[in-house]
Amino acid sequence: MAEIQSRFITIEGINTHYLEAGAGPTLVLLHSGEFGGCAELSWEFNIAALAEHFHVIAPDWLGFGGTDKLYDFIAGHRRMLQHMVGFLAAMNINEADFLGNSMGGTFLARIAASEQPIFPIRRMILASGGGLAPANEHRQALLDYDCTPAAMQRLLRAVMHDPKWADDADYVERRQQFALVPGAWECAAAARFRSPATPAKAEFGGKDETPYELITSPTLIIAGANDKLRLPGYAEELQQQIKGSQLELFQACGHCPNIEHPEAFNRAVIDFLR
Repeated sequence: MAEIQSRFITIEGINTHYLEAGAGPTLVLLHSGEFGGCAELSWEFNIAALAEHFHVIAPDWLGFGGTDKLYDFIAGHRRMLQHMVGFLAAMNINEADFLGNSMGGTFLARIAASEQPIFPIRRMILASGGGLAPANEHRQALLDYDCTPAAMQRLLRAVMHDPKWADDADYVERRQQFALVPGAWECAAAARFRSPATPAKAEFGGKDETPYELITSPTLIIAGANDKLRLPGYAEELQQQIKGSQLELFQACGHCPNIEHPEAFNRAVIDFLR
């Protein structure tokens, strides 16, 4: 089994954490963006299996995990993406396969659909990424996280289909440890801050205007049939919009198929990329 290394690299003065394992074609894993989200939690059941076939790189986004806790109130998510571009360049990643879950997948889809993609995407896997993110009670459970174990349980019930994750006190505590790293809550919450002088704009529930039909990278969509954070049928619609894309729909699965069904997830990713 490939050994997983925890490493740091400085990108324009920002201490940036990433996990690395395996050899072969490079596969970059982009984690989700819930409170406490990080590479270690998103990919703990996937890296070892994927590293048997690929050179796996799993960075922590700016403001998340072990990466410095910074948020740009002017550039917002653009700064996160610029930081990731700098990371890929510093790691000499000129072409790679990319796998993104939730926020990571949505960013990845938007980049692939742009006229000049800023990531060197060879092929990509969207795990619950892309599509309209509705404003509903489950989304609100994520946004209302107040650093308490009870709030983390509500977050996990919204993200996962199986209640066992929220009922597992040890797993809730692990999630809490990452969510309570100094600055982590502030960075995740900052994306929702709005000055009274700024025109109101809903982050969730609005129309998804991503031109998915412009995506040319070979694409695999992996979705949970019981995803509470996406609209029913979104994955099938996404597959129709991305020409030539493939779809794996997991039953009894929520927003994180990489966590709830890791063995089937890993097989689907490996089969698609190989």
